[in-house]
Amino acid sequence: MKNRIVRAVAGTFILISLLLALYVSQNWLWFTAFVGANLLQSSLTKWCLMDTVLEKVFKIKD
Repeated sequence: MKNRIVRAVAGTFILISLLLALYVSQNWLWFTAFVGANLLQSSLTKWCLMDTVLEKVFKIKD
């Protein structure tokens, strides 16, 4: 369940930032790059900040 939430949040952030880049300012693409870099980092280190937030704040386990 937690994995699905992390992927949904990441996908939502990417789509929203792309829309903001299209309609507001291209500087929102930096946010898209940040989300992508965090996804890459989490695949290499097996640690994700969103996992930690879901566990500590929302008490969501696997």
